[in-house]
Amino acid sequence: MGEYVIRLPDVGEGVAEAELVEWQIAVGEMVAEDATLAAVMTDKATVEIPSPVQGKVVWLGAEVGEIVAVGADLVRLEVAGAGNVKDVAAAAPPAAEKEPAPSASPDVAKAAPVDARRGAPARRVAAKPARLEGEKPIASPAVRKRARDSGADLRQVVGTGPAGRITHEDLDAYFAGGPLAAADSDLIANTVIETIKVVGMRRKIAEKMSIAKSRIAHITYVEEVDVGALEELRATLNSERAGAPARLTILPFLMRAMVRAIEEQPALNSLYDDEAGVIQQFGGVHVGVAVQTNAGLMVPVVRHAE
Repeated sequence: MGEYVIRLPDVGEGVAEAELVEWQIAVGEMVAEDATLAAVMTDKATVEIPSPVQGKVVWLGAEVGEIVAVGADLVRLEVAGAGNVKDVAAAAPPAAEKEPAPSASPDVAKAAPVDARRGAPARRVAAKPARLEGEKPIASPAVRKRARDSGADLRQVVGTGPAGRITHEDLDAYFAGGPLAAADSDLIANTVIETIKVVGMRRKIAEKMSIAKSRIAHITYVEEVDVGALEELRATLNSERAGAPARLTILPFLMRAMVRAIEEQPALNSLYDDEAGVIQQFGGVHVGVAVQTNAGLMVPVVRHAE
């Protein structure tokens, strides 16, 4: 038996690294030749990595969401024969140096929930009631809001301010379960924080949206338009296309209207280049259409709609 090391191949011209977005294998599994091992994502596309040989997985070189350099060790297989371990023995780390990655992971890998509560309210009962039956608590609007947001019942909090007024310090003591804490309350603030790792398509979408938000002027314009004649035209065209695989929706008509409007207002079809200090005004009109998919919101672009 020998060992065969599979490196991340050159997945595209000029691409030096890629993000690992999915494993199709797990340590201990047998894989066939040409079977898909993993999927990696570059700025241009998502690429599946096949296995050049048959063997048993003994080591995975990265976790979902990590950036892997072209040529870096990706998978190690136990194979019949000598393998190719001599070619990479100096560079490949021992299998014990890295924990095996999960066998498969969705586009968004979830981490275990983190409880961010620092000292949840201790359930210590005060020696005496906070106030007499029917007596209303006295507190400022800020203290009342804080208590409401955190789920505290002010009727159970002892006030140390003038005339028994409840202060922020009294709330702190109540939450800490100190001497001023009162009876148990069923109202407890949910302060659990769940950390969600953003990888693959969702990470790329977030990056693109951030760039678009910072460099493109966003305009919202609301107007009512009578589209009765347009709907009649659409119905007529669909009747003439009976048997066609798809029916005309209103979308292509809206795109045509956008093209005509941009012809009259070409400044809308421009981009500010902050590095060069110039505005680029484009003749071509590329229309993006937001589409909901299982991988998140994607925007196919209809180029040169003009």
